[in-house]
Parts: sequence; structure tokens; C-alpha cells
Amino acid sequence: MKKILSILLFFQILISFGQEKISEGPFDQLIIRGVTLINGNGAPPRGPIDIVVENNNIVDIQVVGYPGVEIDESKRPKLKTGGKELDCSGMYLLPGFVDMHGHIGGISQGADYDYVFKLWMAHGVTTVREPSGRGIDWTLDLKRKSEKNEIIAPRIFAYTGFGQGSKKPISTPEMAREWVRENANKGADGIKFFGAPPEIMAAALDENKKLGLRSACHHAQMDVGRWNVLNSARAGLTSMEHWYGLPEALFEDRTLQDYPLDYNYQNEQHRFEEAGKLWKQAAKPYSEHWNKVMDELISLDFTLDPTFNIYEASRDLHRARRAEWHEDYTLPSLWDFYQPSKISHGSYWHDWGTEQEVAWRENYNLWMKFVNEYKNRGGRVTTGSDSGFIFQLYGFAYIREMELLREAGFHPLEIIRSATLNGAEALGVSNEIGTVEVGKLADFVILNENPLKNLKVLYGTGAIKLTEDNEVVRVGGVVYTIKDGVVYDAKALLKDVKTTVQQQKQKLNYKLRQPGLK
Repeated sequence: MKKILSILLFFQILISFGQEKISEGPFDQLIIRGVTLINGNGAPPRGPIDIVVENNNIVDIQVVGYPGVEIDESKRPKLKTGGKELDCSGMYLLPGFVDMHGHIGGISQGADYDYVFKLWMAHGVTTVREPSGRGIDWTLDLKRKSEKNEIIAPRIFAYTGFGQGSKKPISTPEMAREWVRENANKGADGIKFFGAPPEIMAAALDENKKLGLRSACHHAQMDVGRWNVLNSARAGLTSMEHWYGLPEALFEDRTLQDYPLDYNYQNEQHRFEEAGKLWKQAAKPYSEHWNKVMDELISLDFTLDPTFNIYEASRDLHRARRAEWHEDYTLPSLWDFYQPSKISHGSYWHDWGTEQEVAWRENYNLWMKFVNEYKNRGGRVTTGSDSGFIFQLYGFAYIREMELLREAGFHPLEIIRSATLNGAEALGVSNEIGTVEVGKLADFVILNENPLKNLKVLYGTGAIKLTEDNEVVRVGGVVYTIKDGVVYDAKALLKDVKTTVQQQKQKLNYKLRQPGLK
């Protein structure tokens, strides 16, 4: 019966995508042959290895030889009748990536879930935590479809925005507790907070913790003056998003951000320009207060999800808006959303120049020091993208986040652990995903190039290389993304997205132009 269902699913996907084979499986047995394994737990690469999957479970991980030595075929796991063999000799295999901050598109961006999911999956992202979106019912519907492999999609963890769906504003601790209980009853995996009065935050976090759910918070400026990251962590928050609320916990000679007297939070340039000056107002790196805050957060098993990439345009706008993938993979509606605007969130290019970028570079330097030292002392740091804003594209931005963790000081193996095991731990599912181990689910990323030597080979557009014959070539790009034992052709997924973008451009007679150019 399982085999019949697998065949039906396979043909259903073939029909849905114009007869092009984008995926196969799951299989009664799948053997991936000859890979070099990067496990995700911090261990160095090892290979060649054969990995045996039955249905959606890893049942054997067999070292089958030594580099440069012909493999003794008699020592390899045997393929059962009806099984599938995937020859990945010389390729690299990693656990599926976990994007800890992935919004599933947006109405304002004109980005539907199918477009977003294909870009994520094409870059090896097999698990996504959505920190609030279009509504919990919509997200949970996609989660169920993903679990059944009815759609091409990562595994989804749904965190509802605090108060979302409530008939009236939450104004008392008991209302907060009641909303948290209702959210859990709907099937949500957690809550995304933006802040609230202290008594309401405390009640909501306490109730959420009692129910065994997890939580995230973007400590927005509207409430951070009374409730920063330390308050949240002490009350039971399990992870913080971006970095808002952390500099405020590090203040020594003030209690509030040094707002200009004409500041207006509704002015996006005010908001982001002044945010770029926040770390400079905090305690100096390695000072007594800086160390004290860090050590307490680590003792509380608190997770940092920095999302460095989403603010990168703040320190280098030209680089972000000229990224080579925009031309082929960014929807016209999404490109329009990125343009300077007084009403679109994150489109704060009202008068952005050298002074703002220099301030943000200094901001990054201080921010990255904290995050890297947090990791060095045993704190958990995860990898999240927050794509769909500020010129950051789904999938591509996730790989850029890895590069920025490298800039912060992470060893490439620490980056892979951040993107896999750390994410799984933060979601409470490290017994199922996050590393390649017998008994865990079959979520893998497979590519031809060694990502530890150059993270750029993980981009769908690959990395530029000059051959010995002086030919400029592109190398890399994920070859296979395997999620729930289903094998996806990553390059076919990207091709499908590219076709969608081209069709929309043709329909609208649209040409992607840089801001202000005719």
C-alpha cells in the first residue's frame, strides 16, 4: 500500500509540473551512494559513505572506503527489490537546513507560497519557522499539506503573532492567558511577540511555557523601554529575533534609545537610521555589564536568531539591490515592494547615503562581536533569513546569512551546525532532524562542491570559478534537496521559479529597473 501511495504521489507531482520530473519518492528503500558527510553536529567531513533510508527514516550510515581508493562493492549496503539508488559519488551531503525566521510570502509583496517554497527548497531549506504571517489557519493548512507531501514545501512550524485573530485588543493578563490557550488549541507551535505591557508579556509567556510551547520576540521600540530581552528571557521567552531589545539590556548610562527630538516611528527612515546607532549606545564589548548580560542569557538557554542579512542593505544598499539573482528570480511585484516608499515596511530609502551606511557598518561590528562571543561561550545561535523585505530574496538570503555568520567569526562547521542542529534544538525537534543519524528523518542537502571551502556554492546561481583552461564557469548550486524521504531536483525547482518570473514580466511588459532610473 505504501508503495502504491508513493507512486501515486510521484505521478501527481509530474502532472502538476508539466511532466518535468521535479521530485521522486518517498521510497520503501533509498540508498545514497558515495557521499562525503558533513553531519551538522560539528564533526569534520567524512567519506565516502552510503546512507540507507527506508520510507522516511535513516536506518544505516555506512563508511564504505577511503578517499582516492576504489570502493569494495561487497562491503556496501544492498539494494532491495524495488529500492532506489542515488549515485552521489564525490558529492557532499548535509542535514536539511532550518530557516528560523521565514515568512511565507506576503500579500503586499505579491509572493505566494508556491514561489516562496520552491526558492527555499532549491537552497536546501527543509524546515521553516514562520514567525507570524497571514493567519494561523492559513499557515496550519500549508503545514498539513506539507506533512502529507501534497505540495512542494519545507516542514513548517507555525508561530502566531501575539493577539492575532483576537476580536479586541488584549488589555489584561487574563485576556493574554486566554488567547495563549486558544492559540495552543488551534495547533500553533508557538507565539511571535512584538512586545506588550510588562504584566501582559509576563502572563502570556508564563501560560505559553506551562503549555510547553516555544516563543520568539522582535522587541519593537513601542514597548522595549519597559521590557527588553533580559525581561523576556527571565519570563520564559525561548528565542529573540534580530537584535532589538538586546542593546537596551546592555545600556549603562541611559534607559532609552537616544531618539532625536523630531523622531517619528511611523517614518521608516527614522526608524532604521536610528536603529543603526543603537549598539554604539550599549556597554562596550567584554565590559562587566556586557559579560553579565551575556552570561545570564546563556544560563537561561536562550536562543539568538540574529538575521544579519535582512539589514545588510542598511550598510551597503548598492550591493543588496544589485544582487545578481534579482533579474531572474525576483517577481515584479516584489521588486516594486522593495522600492523607496513611505508606506511599505522596510522600504526606507527616503534619503539613504554614506553617513547612514557608515553608522550601520559600525553597528554590525559591535553586533557581530556579541553574537560570535555568545556562540563561543556555549550560547545557541540559529540561522534565519526574514526574506521578502529590504532586497532579500527567499532562499538566496538564507545562504547570505551563512556568509554573514562567517564574517562574524563562525567557523564554517559552526555555521552548518547553526543552520541545522541548533535550529532543530531551538524548535524542540533535535530527536527528529538537525543531524544525519540513524533513527532520524531523511532531510538532506546534496551538492557537488565543498560548502566549507566556499559557502557561495550553496547559492542557486552558484560560485564563479576560473578553470585551468582559463574558462569562466559556474560551479555549485544544490543538486538534490531531500525532505521526508522525497528527492527534489533543486535545479529544476529554480528553473520553475525562473519561468514563473519570466511569464509575469512578459504579461506586464515589465523590465526590472534600478530606483530612479527611467
